[in-house]
Amino acid sequence: MKQYLELCRHVLEKGSYKKDRTGTGVRSIFGYQMRFNLEEGFPLLTTKKVHLKSIIHELLWFISGDTNIKYLVDNDIKIWNEWPYERFKKTDDFNGESIDDFILKIKQSDDFSRKYGDLGPVYGKQWRDFCGIDQLQNVLDDLKNNPSSRRIIISAWNPPFIKSMALPPCHAFMQFYVSDGKLSLQLYQRSADIFLGVPFNIASYSLLLMMISQVTNLTPYEFIHTLGDAHIYSNHLDQISTQLSREPRQLPKMILNKDIKSIFDFKFSDFELVDYFPHKAIKGKVAV
Repeated sequence: MKQYLELCRHVLEKGSYKKDRTGTGVRSIFGYQMRFNLEEGFPLLTTKKVHLKSIIHELLWFISGDTNIKYLVDNDIKIWNEWPYERFKKTDDFNGESIDDFILKIKQSDDFSRKYGDLGPVYGKQWRDFCGIDQLQNVLDDLKNNPSSRRIIISAWNPPFIKSMALPPCHAFMQFYVSDGKLSLQLYQRSADIFLGVPFNIASYSLLLMMISQVTNLTPYEFIHTLGDAHIYSNHLDQISTQLSREPRQLPKMILNKDIKSIFDFKFSDFELVDYFPHKAIKGKVAV
């Protein structure tokens, strides 16, 4: 994953300090691109251990069109918990509950989760119901029937609904490209949290590329990651330095259950990661 480490060095060397929405402060650059050839291995970061379980469950959640954290909470995935909790704290029903108390209520009460677990029309909603359009199904149909099209696109950025979302889409726009039976995916990410978010995004969209390739009888080729505002939060500088001091290791391999013919049939058990030998995990606090 030298591409990722080169990004980190570039931002540290060339980035400007900026204030940001969260009040944390960032070192930031605008405009950057990385390319990952999936024929060389699955691009899961090796300079720190990445929580693959979270990546897979979140992606399945997106694909299903779900926008409530209940599914994630039930599978012990914590990556979206802060946003609905912050919303809950501003309501009349908040009585000083900790985030752990909040998550327990989500897990135990369907009524509570329906009321306070929804994130608004975030990724899954836009992928599967963009003003009545199932963009994901359209992509699958186009790849099977019109693979030379230059319009094989999914947008998560839906302006009339941005204010209703707990967090406006960071990974906002993707395009698919077929050449010689090989499928590539380019993602435009408007805002990129380099330490916490970007390693997840690389793996998630590479996995999506593999899944879509399988069900459309194509070979997964390149994931191209184009970043808008690429930034390192001020409270992640030490963590990034630690990663840069570590030697990257060989990429692992991702094996999908070949019996799955529809992207909507994949389950967590249909993915197997082999030969993943990363350096130990590095903790960092998410900026909300």
